[in-house]
Amino acid sequence: MGPPLAQLTAPGLRTMLGENTGARPAYAWLSESIRTLVSNGRVLHGTRLPSERELVHALGLSRTTVSRAYAELRERGFAEARRGSGTQIRIPGGSVGGGAEPLVPGGTDAVAGVLDLTCAAPLAPVGLAGYFERALDELPGYINGMGYYPNGLPVLREAIAEDYRRRGLPTVPEQVIVTAGALAGIAITSRALLGPGARVAVETPTYPNSVASLRQHGSRIIPVSQVTEGSDLPGIEKVLGSRQVAAMLALPDFHNPTGTLLDAPGRERWAAALRRNSVQGIVDETNAELWLDADPELAPMAAWNRDIVTVSSASKTYWGGLRLGWIRAPHRVATALARAKSTLDLGAPVLEQLVLAAMLRARPGLDQSTRTGMREGRDLLLAGLAARLPDWEVRRPAGGLSLWANLPLPASTALSREAEARGLRLAPGSAFAVESHGLEHWVRIPYALQGPDLERALPLLESAWAAAAAGEPARGRPRA
Repeated sequence: MGPPLAQLTAPGLRTMLGENTGARPAYAWLSESIRTLVSNGRVLHGTRLPSERELVHALGLSRTTVSRAYAELRERGFAEARRGSGTQIRIPGGSVGGGAEPLVPGGTDAVAGVLDLTCAAPLAPVGLAGYFERALDELPGYINGMGYYPNGLPVLREAIAEDYRRRGLPTVPEQVIVTAGALAGIAITSRALLGPGARVAVETPTYPNSVASLRQHGSRIIPVSQVTEGSDLPGIEKVLGSRQVAAMLALPDFHNPTGTLLDAPGRERWAAALRRNSVQGIVDETNAELWLDADPELAPMAAWNRDIVTVSSASKTYWGGLRLGWIRAPHRVATALARAKSTLDLGAPVLEQLVLAAMLRARPGLDQSTRTGMREGRDLLLAGLAARLPDWEVRRPAGGLSLWANLPLPASTALSREAEARGLRLAPGSAFAVESHGLEHWVRIPYALQGPDLERALPLLESAWAAAAAGEPARGRPRA
Protein backbone atom coordinates (compact mmCIF):
# COMPACT_ATOMS: atom_id res chain seq x y z
CA MET A 1 0.00 0.00 0.00
CA GLY A 2 1.19 3.51 -0.77
CA PRO A 3 1.15 6.48 1.59
CA PRO A 4 -2.29 7.77 2.62
CA LEU A 5 -3.82 10.36 0.33
CA ALA A 6 -3.83 13.98 1.41
CA GLN A 7 -7.37 15.14 2.13
CA LEU A 8 -8.44 18.71 1.33
CA THR A 9 -11.40 19.72 3.46
CA ALA A 10 -14.24 21.82 2.14
CA PRO A 11 -13.57 24.71 4.56
CA GLY A 12 -9.88 24.55 3.69
CA LEU A 13 -10.58 24.73 -0.04
CA ARG A 14 -13.05 27.56 0.50
CA THR A 15 -10.33 29.61 2.22
CA MET A 16 -7.83 28.92 -0.57
CA LEU A 17 -10.30 29.82 -3.33
CA GLY A 18 -11.09 33.32 -2.17
CA GLU A 19 -14.12 35.16 -3.51
CA ASN A 20 -15.84 34.81 -6.88
CA THR A 21 -16.05 38.25 -8.45
CA GLY A 22 -18.99 37.14 -10.59
CA ALA A 23 -17.18 37.86 -13.87
CA ARG A 24 -17.45 34.20 -14.90
CA PRO A 25 -20.02 31.45 -14.43
CA ALA A 26 -19.64 29.87 -11.02
CA TYR A 27 -18.63 26.46 -12.37
CA ALA A 28 -15.88 28.04 -14.53
CA TRP A 29 -14.61 30.09 -11.58
CA LEU A 30 -14.46 27.01 -9.37
CA SER A 31 -12.76 24.83 -11.97
CA GLU A 32 -10.22 27.48 -12.99
CA SER A 33 -9.44 28.41 -9.38
CA ILE A 34 -8.66 24.79 -8.47
CA ARG A 35 -6.45 24.45 -11.58
CA THR A 36 -4.56 27.56 -10.52
CA LEU A 37 -4.01 26.13 -7.04
CA VAL A 38 -2.62 22.97 -8.63
CA SER A 39 -0.39 24.89 -11.06
CA ASN A 40 1.00 27.02 -8.24
CA GLY A 41 1.83 24.02 -6.09
CA ARG A 42 -0.70 24.78 -3.35
CA VAL A 43 -2.73 21.63 -4.05
CA LEU A 44 -0.56 18.60 -4.79
CA HIS A 45 -0.88 15.65 -7.11
CA GLY A 46 -2.92 12.89 -5.47
CA THR A 47 -4.83 15.17 -3.08
CA ARG A 48 -8.42 14.04 -2.46
CA LEU A 49 -10.91 16.87 -3.07
CA PRO A 50 -13.95 17.39 -0.82
CA SER A 51 -17.06 15.52 -1.85
CA GLU A 52 -19.51 17.43 -4.01
CA ARG A 53 -22.01 17.46 -1.17
CA GLU A 54 -19.49 18.96 1.29
CA LEU A 55 -18.42 21.62 -1.20
CA VAL A 56 -22.01 22.57 -2.00
CA HIS A 57 -22.55 23.28 1.69
CA ALA A 58 -19.23 25.13 2.17
CA LEU A 59 -19.51 27.39 -0.91
CA GLY A 60 -23.25 27.86 -1.05
CA LEU A 61 -23.37 26.68 -4.67
CA SER A 62 -25.75 24.32 -6.35
CA ARG A 63 -24.94 20.63 -6.76
CA THR A 64 -25.11 21.10 -10.53
CA THR A 65 -22.47 23.85 -10.41
CA VAL A 66 -20.02 21.80 -8.33
CA SER A 67 -20.62 18.67 -10.43
CA ARG A 68 -19.95 20.60 -13.63
CA ALA A 69 -16.74 22.12 -12.21
CA TYR A 70 -15.45 18.68 -11.16
CA ALA A 71 -16.37 17.27 -14.57
CA GLU A 72 -14.37 20.03 -16.28
CA LEU A 73 -11.37 19.30 -14.07
CA ARG A 74 -11.55 15.66 -15.13
CA GLU A 75 -11.95 16.53 -18.82
CA ARG A 76 -8.88 18.76 -18.73
CA GLY A 77 -6.79 16.14 -16.97
CA PHE A 78 -6.56 17.85 -13.57
CA ALA A 79 -8.66 15.33 -11.65
CA GLU A 80 -9.87 11.76 -11.77
CA ALA A 81 -12.67 9.90 -10.03
CA ARG A 82 -11.67 6.72 -8.21
CA ARG A 83 -14.11 4.29 -6.71
CA GLY A 84 -13.97 4.53 -2.95
CA SER A 85 -11.62 7.51 -3.01
CA GLY A 86 -13.75 10.26 -4.50
CA THR A 87 -12.22 12.86 -6.80
CA GLN A 88 -8.45 13.17 -6.72
CA ILE A 89 -6.23 15.88 -8.12
CA ARG A 90 -3.81 14.82 -10.80
CA ILE A 91 -1.21 16.71 -12.81
CA PRO A 92 -1.58 16.18 -16.57
CA GLY A 93 1.18 13.76 -17.51
CA GLY A 94 1.67 12.78 -13.87
CA SER A 95 3.91 14.16 -11.14
CA VAL A 96 7.44 13.75 -12.46
CA GLY A 97 9.37 15.18 -9.51
CA GLY A 98 13.03 14.21 -9.27
CA GLY A 99 15.47 16.56 -10.91
CA ALA A 100 17.93 16.36 -8.03
CA GLU A 101 21.21 18.26 -8.24
CA PRO A 102 23.95 15.79 -9.26
CA LEU A 103 27.22 15.90 -7.36
CA VAL A 104 30.47 15.13 -9.12
CA PRO A 105 31.42 12.47 -10.07
CA GLY A 106 28.35 11.84 -12.17
CA GLY A 107 24.77 11.69 -11.00
CA THR A 108 21.97 9.20 -10.71
CA ASP A 109 18.41 9.40 -11.89
CA ALA A 110 15.52 9.70 -9.48
CA VAL A 111 14.09 6.36 -8.38
CA ALA A 112 10.52 5.98 -7.16
CA GLY A 113 10.36 5.41 -3.41
CA VAL A 114 13.95 6.49 -2.76
CA LEU A 115 14.51 9.54 -0.55
CA ASP A 116 17.26 11.69 -2.06
CA LEU A 117 19.31 13.64 0.47
CA THR A 118 22.19 14.26 -1.92
CA CYS A 119 20.52 17.40 -3.26
CA ALA A 120 20.58 20.66 -1.30
CA ALA A 121 18.03 22.74 -3.19
CA PRO A 122 14.52 23.90 -2.29
CA LEU A 123 11.37 22.86 -4.07
CA ALA A 124 9.67 25.22 -6.50
CA PRO A 125 8.05 28.16 -4.69
CA VAL A 126 4.33 28.60 -4.45
CA GLY A 127 3.08 30.74 -7.34
CA LEU A 128 5.80 29.80 -9.83
CA ALA A 129 3.30 29.03 -12.57
CA GLY A 130 1.90 32.54 -12.23
CA TYR A 131 5.31 34.02 -13.06
CA PHE A 132 5.44 31.90 -16.20
CA GLU A 133 2.00 33.19 -17.17
CA ARG A 134 3.16 36.80 -16.77
CA ALA A 135 6.32 36.04 -18.73
CA LEU A 136 4.22 34.63 -21.58
CA ASP A 137 2.34 37.92 -21.69
CA GLU A 138 5.68 39.71 -22.21
CA LEU A 139 7.07 37.21 -24.71
CA PRO A 140 5.38 38.65 -27.84
CA GLY A 141 7.56 41.75 -27.51
CA TYR A 142 10.63 39.57 -28.14
CA ILE A 143 9.32 37.30 -30.89
CA ASN A 144 9.97 39.76 -33.72
CA GLY A 145 13.72 39.48 -33.14
CA MET A 146 16.17 36.61 -33.58
CA GLY A 147 16.05 35.65 -29.90
CA TYR A 148 19.79 35.88 -29.18
CA TYR A 149 20.82 37.87 -26.11
CA PRO A 150 24.38 36.66 -25.44
CA ASN A 151 24.82 38.60 -22.19
CA GLY A 152 21.19 38.32 -21.10
CA LEU A 153 17.95 40.22 -21.54
CA PRO A 154 18.33 43.92 -20.66
CA VAL A 155 15.32 43.71 -18.32
CA LEU A 156 16.93 40.86 -16.36
CA ARG A 157 20.39 42.46 -16.25
CA GLU A 158 18.83 45.63 -14.84
CA ALA A 159 16.85 43.64 -12.25
CA ILE A 160 20.03 41.85 -11.11
CA ALA A 161 21.98 45.12 -10.98
CA GLU A 162 19.21 46.69 -8.92
CA ASP A 163 19.36 43.76 -6.49
CA TYR A 164 23.09 44.30 -5.99
CA ARG A 165 22.46 47.98 -5.37
CA ARG A 166 19.83 47.01 -2.78
CA ARG A 167 22.44 44.86 -1.03
CA GLY A 168 25.04 47.64 -0.90
CA LEU A 169 27.14 46.99 -4.02
CA PRO A 170 26.81 49.67 -6.73
CA THR A 171 26.27 47.87 -10.04
CA VAL A 172 25.15 48.78 -13.54
CA PRO A 173 23.60 46.38 -16.06
CA GLU A 174 26.76 46.39 -18.18
CA GLN A 175 28.52 44.57 -15.34
CA VAL A 176 25.99 41.71 -15.37
CA ILE A 177 26.32 38.65 -17.61
CA VAL A 178 23.49 36.10 -17.47
CA THR A 179 24.68 32.50 -17.44
CA ALA A 180 23.30 28.97 -17.15
CA GLY A 181 24.08 28.98 -13.43
CA ALA A 182 26.87 29.73 -10.95
CA LEU A 183 28.83 26.73 -12.19
CA ALA A 184 28.78 28.17 -15.71
CA GLY A 185 29.94 31.46 -14.21
CA ILE A 186 32.98 29.74 -12.68
CA ALA A 187 33.77 28.01 -15.97
CA ILE A 188 33.52 31.31 -17.87
CA THR A 189 35.69 33.12 -15.34
CA SER A 190 38.33 30.39 -15.53
CA ARG A 191 38.39 30.54 -19.32
CA ALA A 192 38.62 34.34 -19.38
CA LEU A 193 41.04 35.07 -16.55
CA LEU A 194 43.06 31.96 -15.70
CA GLY A 195 45.64 30.29 -17.86
CA PRO A 196 45.92 26.49 -17.94
CA GLY A 197 47.85 25.28 -14.93
CA ALA A 198 47.06 28.34 -12.83
CA ARG A 199 46.98 27.66 -9.09
CA VAL A 200 43.61 28.29 -7.48
CA ALA A 201 43.15 28.24 -3.71
CA VAL A 202 39.93 26.57 -2.55
CA GLU A 203 38.62 25.91 0.94
CA THR A 204 38.03 22.30 1.90
CA PRO A 205 35.33 21.11 2.29
CA THR A 206 33.60 22.87 -0.58
CA TYR A 207 31.03 22.40 -3.33
CA PRO A 208 32.50 19.58 -5.47
CA ASN A 209 31.16 20.66 -8.86
CA SER A 210 33.03 23.97 -8.62
CA VAL A 211 36.32 22.17 -8.04
CA ALA A 212 35.59 19.83 -10.94
CA SER A 213 34.94 22.83 -13.20
CA LEU A 214 38.23 24.45 -12.23
CA ARG A 215 40.15 21.22 -12.77
CA GLN A 216 38.48 20.71 -16.15
CA HIS A 217 39.98 24.03 -17.22
CA GLY A 218 43.39 22.78 -16.10
CA SER A 219 43.67 24.70 -12.84
CA ARG A 220 45.84 23.29 -10.05
CA ILE A 221 43.87 23.28 -6.80
CA ILE A 222 45.52 24.42 -3.56
CA PRO A 223 43.36 23.32 -0.59
CA VAL A 224 42.89 25.53 2.47
CA SER A 225 41.27 23.70 5.39
CA GLN A 226 38.35 25.28 7.19
CA VAL A 227 38.34 25.43 10.97
CA THR A 228 35.38 24.53 13.17
CA GLU A 229 34.10 28.11 13.22
CA GLY A 230 34.33 28.54 9.44
CA SER A 231 36.93 30.13 7.19
CA ASP A 232 40.53 30.05 8.48
CA LEU A 233 41.45 33.66 7.73
CA PRO A 234 45.08 33.42 8.99
CA GLY A 235 45.53 30.30 6.85
CA ILE A 236 43.97 32.04 3.84
CA GLU A 237 46.23 35.07 4.29
CA LYS A 238 49.25 32.78 4.47
CA VAL A 239 48.35 31.00 1.22
CA LEU A 240 47.56 34.25 -0.57
CA GLY A 241 50.79 35.80 0.67
CA SER A 242 52.87 32.92 -0.70
CA ARG A 243 52.58 34.42 -4.20
CA GLN A 244 51.92 30.93 -5.53
CA VAL A 245 48.22 31.28 -6.36
CA ALA A 246 46.57 33.22 -9.17
CA ALA A 247 43.00 33.07 -7.83
CA MET A 248 40.89 31.95 -4.89
CA LEU A 249 37.33 30.67 -4.78
CA ALA A 250 35.31 31.87 -1.79
CA LEU A 251 31.88 30.85 -0.47
CA PRO A 252 31.30 33.32 2.37
CA ASP A 253 27.49 33.05 2.47
CA PHE A 254 26.10 30.01 4.31
CA HIS A 255 28.93 27.93 2.95
CA ASN A 256 28.09 24.70 1.13
CA PRO A 257 28.37 22.25 2.88
CA THR A 258 29.29 23.66 6.32
CA GLY A 259 26.61 26.37 6.54
CA THR A 260 28.98 28.95 8.07
CA LEU A 261 28.52 32.67 7.42
CA LEU A 262 31.44 35.09 7.21
CA ASP A 263 30.84 38.37 9.03
CA ALA A 264 31.62 41.84 7.68
CA PRO A 265 35.09 42.16 9.30
CA GLY A 266 36.00 38.75 7.90
CA ARG A 267 34.87 39.73 4.42
CA GLU A 268 36.87 42.93 4.57
CA ARG A 269 39.96 41.05 5.77
CA TRP A 270 39.70 38.37 3.07
CA ALA A 271 39.04 40.95 0.34
CA ALA A 272 42.01 43.02 1.49
CA ALA A 273 44.31 39.96 1.37
CA LEU A 274 43.21 39.27 -2.21
CA ARG A 275 43.91 42.87 -3.22
CA ARG A 276 47.21 43.10 -1.35
CA ASN A 277 48.59 39.99 -3.05
CA SER A 278 47.10 40.66 -6.52
CA VAL A 279 45.06 37.42 -6.38
CA GLN A 280 41.87 37.20 -8.41
CA GLY A 281 38.91 36.64 -6.11
CA ILE A 282 36.01 34.50 -7.36
CA VAL A 283 33.08 34.64 -4.95
CA ASP A 284 30.18 32.20 -5.23
CA GLU A 285 27.27 33.76 -3.37
CA THR A 286 24.56 31.35 -4.51
CA ASN A 287 23.38 30.93 -0.89
CA ALA A 288 23.51 34.61 0.07
CA GLU A 289 19.74 35.00 0.49
CA LEU A 290 19.17 31.72 2.34
CA TRP A 291 19.08 33.18 5.87
CA LEU A 292 16.55 31.47 8.13
CA ASP A 293 16.60 33.24 11.51
CA ALA A 294 17.40 36.88 10.75
CA ASP A 295 18.59 38.78 7.72
CA PRO A 296 22.34 39.34 8.34
CA GLU A 297 22.28 42.35 5.98
CA LEU A 298 25.83 41.72 4.83
CA ALA A 299 27.18 43.41 1.71
CA PRO A 300 28.75 41.18 -0.95
CA MET A 301 32.53 40.71 -0.64
CA ALA A 302 33.01 42.72 -3.83
CA ALA A 303 31.94 45.80 -1.85
CA TRP A 304 35.42 45.63 -0.23
CA ASN A 305 37.36 44.72 -3.37
CA ARG A 306 36.20 46.02 -6.74
CA ASP A 307 38.31 43.45 -8.61
CA ILE A 308 36.35 40.44 -7.29
CA VAL A 309 34.29 38.46 -9.80
CA THR A 310 30.99 37.40 -8.23
CA VAL A 311 28.95 34.46 -9.50
CA SER A 312 25.49 33.48 -8.36
CA SER A 313 22.48 31.41 -9.32
CA ALA A 314 18.70 31.40 -9.28
CA SER A 315 18.71 27.71 -8.32
CA LYS A 316 18.62 28.04 -4.54
CA THR A 317 16.68 31.28 -4.16
CA TYR A 318 14.12 30.98 -6.96
CA TRP A 319 14.06 27.56 -8.69
CA GLY A 320 16.65 25.15 -10.06
CA GLY A 321 14.50 24.43 -13.11
CA LEU A 322 15.12 27.94 -14.45
CA ARG A 323 18.78 26.97 -15.03
CA LEU A 324 19.89 30.59 -14.79
CA GLY A 325 22.67 32.38 -12.98
CA TRP A 326 24.85 35.42 -13.51
CA ILE A 327 28.26 36.98 -13.19
CA ARG A 328 28.72 40.40 -11.59
CA ALA A 329 31.94 41.51 -13.27
CA PRO A 330 34.42 44.31 -12.51
CA HIS A 331 34.42 46.87 -15.33
CA ARG A 332 37.99 46.01 -16.33
CA VAL A 333 37.18 42.35 -17.16
CA ALA A 334 33.53 42.51 -18.24
CA THR A 335 34.40 42.39 -21.94
CA ALA A 336 36.81 39.48 -21.48
CA LEU A 337 34.18 37.53 -19.58
CA ALA A 338 31.55 38.24 -22.23
CA ARG A 339 33.91 37.00 -24.96
CA ALA A 340 34.69 33.85 -22.99
CA LYS A 341 30.99 33.18 -22.54
CA SER A 342 30.40 33.41 -26.29
CA THR A 343 32.71 30.41 -26.73
CA LEU A 344 30.42 28.32 -24.51
CA ASP A 345 26.92 29.42 -25.50
CA LEU A 346 25.06 32.23 -27.24
CA GLY A 347 22.60 33.06 -24.50
CA ALA A 348 20.00 31.67 -22.11
CA PRO A 349 16.33 30.95 -23.00
CA VAL A 350 14.25 34.11 -23.28
CA LEU A 351 11.14 32.85 -21.46
CA GLU A 352 13.03 31.73 -18.36
CA GLN A 353 14.86 35.06 -18.23
CA LEU A 354 11.53 36.87 -18.28
CA VAL A 355 10.31 34.63 -15.45
CA LEU A 356 13.37 35.39 -13.31
CA ALA A 357 13.11 39.12 -14.03
CA ALA A 358 9.49 39.07 -12.86
CA MET A 359 10.44 37.19 -9.69
CA LEU A 360 13.25 39.63 -8.91
CA ARG A 361 10.92 42.58 -9.39
CA ALA A 362 8.21 41.02 -7.22
CA ARG A 363 10.34 39.94 -4.30
CA PRO A 364 14.14 39.84 -4.21
CA GLY A 365 15.40 36.86 -2.26
CA LEU A 366 13.67 33.75 -0.94
CA ASP A 367 9.89 33.80 -0.70
CA GLN A 368 8.52 33.63 2.83
CA SER A 369 6.73 30.29 2.52
CA THR A 370 9.92 28.59 1.29
CA ARG A 371 11.96 30.21 4.07
CA THR A 372 9.44 29.06 6.68
CA GLY A 373 9.43 25.52 5.31
CA MET A 374 13.23 25.34 5.32
CA ARG A 375 13.41 26.67 8.86
CA GLU A 376 10.92 24.05 10.01
CA GLY A 377 12.84 21.35 8.14
CA ARG A 378 16.11 22.39 9.77
CA ASP A 379 14.60 22.36 13.25
CA LEU A 380 12.83 19.04 12.66
CA LEU A 381 16.06 17.44 11.50
CA LEU A 382 18.08 18.87 14.41
CA ALA A 383 15.55 17.57 16.94
CA GLY A 384 15.37 14.18 15.25
CA LEU A 385 19.15 13.75 15.13
CA ALA A 386 19.49 14.80 18.78
CA ALA A 387 16.95 12.16 19.78
CA ARG A 388 18.09 9.31 17.54
CA LEU A 389 21.83 9.97 17.10
CA PRO A 390 22.93 11.94 20.17
CA ASP A 391 26.61 11.13 19.63
CA TRP A 392 26.63 13.09 16.37
CA GLU A 393 27.79 16.69 16.72
CA VAL A 394 25.70 19.08 14.64
CA ARG A 395 25.79 22.87 14.81
CA ARG A 396 22.59 24.81 14.14
CA PRO A 397 23.21 26.91 11.01
CA ALA A 398 21.57 30.30 10.70
CA GLY A 399 20.89 29.66 7.04
CA GLY A 400 21.73 27.60 4.01
CA LEU A 401 20.23 24.30 2.98
CA SER A 402 21.91 21.57 5.01
CA LEU A 403 23.44 20.36 8.25
CA TRP A 404 27.11 19.39 8.39
CA ALA A 405 27.28 16.57 10.91
CA ASN A 406 30.46 15.45 12.69
CA LEU A 407 30.39 11.66 13.14
CA PRO A 408 32.07 9.89 16.06
CA LEU A 409 33.67 7.41 13.63
CA PRO A 410 35.26 7.84 10.17
CA ALA A 411 32.41 5.98 8.48
CA SER A 412 30.74 8.48 6.18
CA THR A 413 31.14 6.37 3.04
CA ALA A 414 29.93 3.27 4.86
CA LEU A 415 26.96 5.29 6.14
CA SER A 416 25.99 6.40 2.64
CA ARG A 417 26.29 2.82 1.41
CA GLU A 418 24.09 1.45 4.20
CA ALA A 419 21.59 4.29 3.68
CA GLU A 420 21.34 3.53 -0.04
CA ALA A 421 20.45 -0.07 0.80
CA ARG A 422 17.57 1.25 2.90
CA GLY A 423 16.21 3.60 0.23
CA LEU A 424 17.96 6.78 1.37
CA ARG A 425 20.61 8.57 -0.69
CA LEU A 426 23.35 10.51 1.10
CA ALA A 427 26.50 12.25 -0.06
CA PRO A 428 29.45 11.21 2.12
CA GLY A 429 31.76 13.86 3.50
CA SER A 430 34.50 12.76 1.13
CA ALA A 431 32.41 14.09 -1.78
CA PHE A 432 33.13 17.62 -0.51
CA ALA A 433 36.86 17.15 0.06
CA VAL A 434 39.19 18.98 -2.29
CA GLU A 435 41.68 16.15 -1.89
CA SER A 436 40.89 12.67 -3.21
CA HIS A 437 40.23 11.44 0.33
CA GLY A 438 39.33 12.66 3.77
CA LEU A 439 36.29 14.08 5.60
CA GLU A 440 35.11 10.57 6.49
CA HIS A 441 34.06 11.95 9.88
CA TRP A 442 31.48 14.21 8.22
CA VAL A 443 28.21 13.94 6.33
CA ARG A 444 25.97 16.59 4.74
CA ILE A 445 22.24 16.27 5.44
CA PRO A 446 20.02 18.70 3.50
CA TYR A 447 16.75 19.82 5.07
CA ALA A 448 15.08 21.22 1.94
CA LEU A 449 12.71 18.25 1.61
CA GLN A 450 9.23 18.49 3.07
CA GLY A 451 8.65 17.55 6.70
CA PRO A 452 7.06 14.11 6.09
CA ASP A 453 10.04 13.09 3.93
CA LEU A 454 12.51 14.20 6.59
CA GLU A 455 10.56 12.26 9.20
CA ARG A 456 10.76 9.17 6.99
CA ALA A 457 14.50 9.71 6.55
CA LEU A 458 15.38 9.84 10.26
CA PRO A 459 14.78 6.17 11.17
CA LEU A 460 16.52 5.10 7.96
CA LEU A 461 19.50 7.26 8.92
CA GLU A 462 19.55 5.79 12.43
CA SER A 463 19.44 2.24 11.11
CA ALA A 464 22.11 2.93 8.49
CA TRP A 465 24.44 4.45 11.08
CA ALA A 466 24.04 1.48 13.41
CA ALA A 467 25.12 -0.84 10.59
CA ALA A 468 27.97 1.41 9.45
CA ALA A 469 29.31 1.99 12.95
CA ALA A 470 29.26 -1.73 13.72
CA GLY A 471 31.85 -2.31 11.03
CA GLU A 472 34.20 0.51 12.04
CA PRO A 473 36.94 0.45 14.72
CA ALA A 474 36.79 3.18 17.34
CA ARG A 475 38.96 6.17 16.44
CA GLY A 476 39.17 9.76 17.62
CA ARG A 477 36.90 12.39 16.15
CA PRO A 478 38.64 15.33 14.40
CA ARG A 479 37.68 18.67 15.85
CA ALA A 480 38.09 20.81 12.74
